[in-house]
Amino acid sequence: MFENFSEMMLELFVSSLWETIIMVGVSGLVGGLIGIPLGVFLRLTDHGGVLQNGPANKIVGWIVNALRSTPFIILLVAIIPLTRLITGSSIGTWAAVVPLTIAAAPFVARLVETALREVDNGLVEAAQSMGATTGQIVWKILLPEALPGIVAGLTISFVSLTGYSAMAGAIGGGGLGDLGIRYGYQRFLPDVMLAVVIILIFFVQAIQSLGDWAVRRLSHR
Repeated sequence: MFENFSEMMLELFVSSLWETIIMVGVSGLVGGLIGIPLGVFLRLTDHGGVLQNGPANKIVGWIVNALRSTPFIILLVAIIPLTRLITGSSIGTWAAVVPLTIAAAPFVARLVETALREVDNGLVEAAQSMGATTGQIVWKILLPEALPGIVAGLTISFVSLTGYSAMAGAIGGGGLGDLGIRYGYQRFLPDVMLAVVIILIFFVQAIQSLGDWAVRRLSHR
């Protein structure tokens, strides 16, 4: 086993791991920057929210649900024109970042909304009675109180994106998934496939451990 691991193959593993880190990291960060405000909006406009607005909440909620319910492999193909418009190509690491970001944003939005629901409504009512603005309620009460839950949600999102990034390799997205398909499956090298799986397991474990550590630190502030 592992007799196919030449110096060139090891270099391929290193470059593929780096591509996976770029795909997961960039799409997770951009997806978070889009998803967190979306989640806050959904919570604020929900029934009993500070800015209760049923129609707006339903429209945004429907869009979020529609994106979440679309299988990722279909999303990859469906938005190829948008991917080409943004990156100039439909294959490669940066091209895969576009559908990964679109998949991550609604996922993060729902997780953030759920975390915000756990905040004691009495704190919000007390702040309103003292004349706090919506911005102050969001930045000084909702987000700080929900921060451990939001970080836990982001950790789940990064883990899910790791699986999606491997799937992106099926259409030339690069990364460890692409390496596993091209060498492990198409060239019948099971040791390469096994190595890809092992690396992905350790990669996910590292993300989960880091996220759990951050949640523990934030929970004991």
